[in-house]
Amino acid sequence: MVTTTKLIHHPYKPPEGFEAPQVPTYQASTVIFPSVASMRSTQWKNKTGYTYGLHGTPTTFTLEERIASIEGALYCQLVPSGLAAIALVNLSLLKSGDEVLIPSNVYGPNIALAKGELERYNITHQVYDPLSLGDLAQKITPLTRLVWIEAPGSVTMEFPDLIGITKLCADKGVISALDNTWGAGLAFNAFNMKGVGVDLTVQALTKYPSGGGDVLMGSVCTRNTELDQHIKLTHMRLGYGVGSDDAQTVLRSLPTMALRYKAQDRTARQLARALSNESAIAQVLHPALVSSPGHLHWSECCVQAGEQGLAASIFSVIFKPEYTQAQVDKFCDALKYFKIGYSWGGPVSLVVPYDLNTIRPGFEKQSTLAQGCLVRFCVGLEDEADLWDDLKRSLQIAFD
Repeated sequence: MVTTTKLIHHPYKPPEGFEAPQVPTYQASTVIFPSVASMRSTQWKNKTGYTYGLHGTPTTFTLEERIASIEGALYCQLVPSGLAAIALVNLSLLKSGDEVLIPSNVYGPNIALAKGELERYNITHQVYDPLSLGDLAQKITPLTRLVWIEAPGSVTMEFPDLIGITKLCADKGVISALDNTWGAGLAFNAFNMKGVGVDLTVQALTKYPSGGGDVLMGSVCTRNTELDQHIKLTHMRLGYGVGSDDAQTVLRSLPTMALRYKAQDRTARQLARALSNESAIAQVLHPALVSSPGHLHWSECCVQAGEQGLAASIFSVIFKPEYTQAQVDKFCDALKYFKIGYSWGGPVSLVVPYDLNTIRPGFEKQSTLAQGCLVRFCVGLEDEADLWDDLKRSLQIAFD
């Protein structure tokens, strides 16, 4: 055997039995089989074997199993982003002539997908009021196949009657899918809420599971074997896959996720309460605050006996209507520790101003104060006192 061949086909194999705290990173497109018979008999759909890197490696299978466990699910599929997870559910379950119902507080790209792609496939959609179970019930028709749920709204933060919506969908024979990025499997068990649960959850693992603001990834989870098979096959046909390095990065972050989530929740809650006393602010939108739309629904899902409940790290404020967008933008620009940028769940605190009329038409029905400019805060891991000083200083610069 010549040297160049030895570099590829070396006889050495490392001994079995090596174990370490972190899951190894298996990088593969090609998977080697010991025989033709083995190649023909190996199956990837139930995670009993490996056929091609796109369909899973030990690294991605391990991450899928851990995400499923956190969510209270039995099955999980990894995809390249949270939006890809939403697209995978839609494309797996909807066909020409079907209808999907989407809440008005939904993550913006979800409805953009319905308008931009699904409509071209003759899949229609309606938008429902997330705080009105009656509105949803009225809009479910024989054509309705799927109902999306956002808990809470990712900008306006209203928490829907998640248990009521889930029961309604089950009674109507309609599939319910929850964007659970906010809850992350920690705030509540979406598959078992007082005896009822959603059919599917999606997450942007980009957020809390990653925790570093440096990975794009998503997941689709379910307890239903039939739904899982639909999703798996569509996942395969679309060629969705995630990089092993990214999967390993998320695996490294998972052991600290609950600690980070609770720490960020604690700081966010304190800052939200403090800002509710500021004269420039008309309303603070945070599910754990009694004055926030849907607070009782949040309590029903997230608060257990003797506990205060979890509420993640994001909240929004509405400034009084006499303050202009230019002043609100000046406030955001003046912040030192809150950086201007989308997403949440990472170590760096973030801020983004939004136009309520664009992102949440009709929000005035839930909040009579929704006439001013809205700003969303995503709290990171900085010291609470430093963040509060940053907010106070910037309020003075912009509004005094």
